[in-house]
Amino acid sequence: MDEEEPKRKPAYQLGQDISLMSVDELNETIDALGEEIARLKREVDAKSDSRNAAEAFFKL
Repeated sequence: MDEEEPKRKPAYQLGQDISLMSVDELNETIDALGEEIARLKREVDAKSDSRNAAEAFFKL
């Protein structure tokens, strides 16, 4: 049962040479980066909410 797993492309690296990427690859990268930006913003919001709650608690 030696099934070969599909080879995974390395993740996009900021500043990498994009001249050899196809339009489809560029669009996939844009979509993936958009999802990652949204994930990062959700985490910032969650941390900000937590910090604001702690500050409000200690001001009482």
